[in-house]
Order: sequence, then structure tokens, then C-alpha cells
Amino acid sequence: MTKVESLDALKQMRERLRSDMNIRENSNHPEDLPQIRISMGTCGIAAGAKEVMSRFISELRARNVDAVVTQTHCEAEPTVEITLPGREPVLYGDVTPDRVAAIIDKYIRNGQPAEGIIATGPSTAV
Repeated sequence: MTKVESLDALKQMRERLRSDMNIRENSNHPEDLPQIRISMGTCGIAAGAKEVMSRFISELRARNVDAVVTQTHCEAEPTVEITLPGREPVLYGDVTPDRVAAIIDKYIRNGQPAEGIIATGPSTAV
């Protein structure tokens, strides 16, 4: 933690934190702003989600972009990534045991997208 050397430094820190909180909780009209949701479950945190959130907040502030940055919890868990030979990986979300057969039949055996693909690239979304 940074040591506060003066009252002015404390005031600057307070203003920066207020600005960060405005970006995180910009709740006056969030539906009118870009909304960025960062998964902050244990797997996301372990993969660097806290740092990603901090960077989004600082970059939005630096670029003077109004947005709402919030955290979520692994809403699409469990996820399953499948890579077929010669293809880009596809990520399926909200996979239940009942959906496994459909994913195998549609995607793995026939190369057709099965319901529940999470966008992983410019052309992947179902």
C-alpha cells in the first residue's frame, strides 16, 4: 500500500478512487452505457481477472469513456472447450450432463454447432 505523504496526496487518492467507483457503479443510466462484465469467480481471479478489471477501469478513465464495469460470477459454468482437428476451439457454456450427447452428436461427430456456444472468435456465436 502506498504511504500518504500529504493532505493533497490524500485528496488526489480520494478523487481517483471516486472516479474508479463511478466507472464501477455508474448507475444513473447504465442501460445507456457500454457494460463490461468480468467474471470474478475463483477461476477468473486465479487467471488474472482482478488485474483485468483494474486495467479496464484505468483505461476507460484515461480515455474519458463512460461505461459500467461490474463483476460477475462464472455464469456459464461449467464450460467445456472443444477443439476439432484443423478448427479453432469452441467454448460451450452451461453444460449439463443432459447436453453432452447433443454436443457429441452435433459438433464432434458432424461438425455442426450445438446450442450453447459462447463466442470465442469473430465468427463463433450460437
